[in-house]
Amino acid sequence: MIRNGIHHVTAIAGNARRNVEFYTRTLGLRLVKKTVNFDDPGTYHFYYGDEAGSPGTILTFFPWDHVAPGRLGIGETQETAFRVPAASIGYWTQRFVEKGVSHEPIIRRFGESVLAFRDPHGMRLALIGVPGIENEPAWIGTDVSAEHAIRGFHGVNLLLAEAAPTGAILTDVFGFKEVGREGPLVRFKAEGTDIGGVVDIHEAGGFLPARMGGGSVHHIAFRAADDAAEFAMVKKLNENHGIRTTEQKDRNYFRSIYFREPGHVLFEIATDIPGFAADEPLAHLGEALKLPDFLEGSRSQIESVLPEIA
Repeated sequence: MIRNGIHHVTAIAGNARRNVEFYTRTLGLRLVKKTVNFDDPGTYHFYYGDEAGSPGTILTFFPWDHVAPGRLGIGETQETAFRVPAASIGYWTQRFVEKGVSHEPIIRRFGESVLAFRDPHGMRLALIGVPGIENEPAWIGTDVSAEHAIRGFHGVNLLLAEAAPTGAILTDVFGFKEVGREGPLVRFKAEGTDIGGVVDIHEAGGFLPARMGGGSVHHIAFRAADDAAEFAMVKKLNENHGIRTTEQKDRNYFRSIYFREPGHVLFEIATDIPGFAADEPLAHLGEALKLPDFLEGSRSQIESVLPEIA
């Protein structure tokens, strides 16, 4: 089985309750894991996705109540895009109007309908209308019907000074190939991958560098089937591109390695294993606060400082 493409996207949010309400109630995603930032355990780490928390569907957030807004600029993710059935774009436009979601007029990009919008904390998102995905599985735990529900990621759009150096990493290490150009955009597609299989690079030399903050994407994670596949990618990064990575870090639901790609975006390699059912049954994902073993002894203290979200 081919396992290329995006594993997850992690971003920075403001108020935790507003974040949960928007992604579960407005967008209809499943909260598949409620845990904490392992490096800042007084802060939640939320994971949203499909019913099983499948790689390629997961958007995660660190919500900080008083975070300053980020500034879009060179060296960051400009847009994170989800897939919806092509015939559902009109439904989503009407839903955004009814719910007061800030959105742009529908445009065409690489032959697809694109509905760009923002979440309550300014994160740039889009829904891409994809033909022929109506019968793909969909999470139906909200008032968004299976007919219109989000089917994982389409991909991400990176705002970079130049595309070629990052493109070399995408193609050599992550199994993508360049499939098209449209104006300043260069599109890369992961071979054999539909969900989370697209990275667009927007070449825009001369812009100010990005400033991380509320609404910013913190990092993009790419899939590795297992540890062996992950370490093979690390070897290629080092030997073919002169890039050094962090050591492997255990994130409970996947094992991670991080590095800065040539355009300065933080990339992660994340294993598909063990997955989000590692510490709670599939039917009850996201219901209880889950902590890694090294923080379990501090559960009472952690719970006392985390904000209410229900």
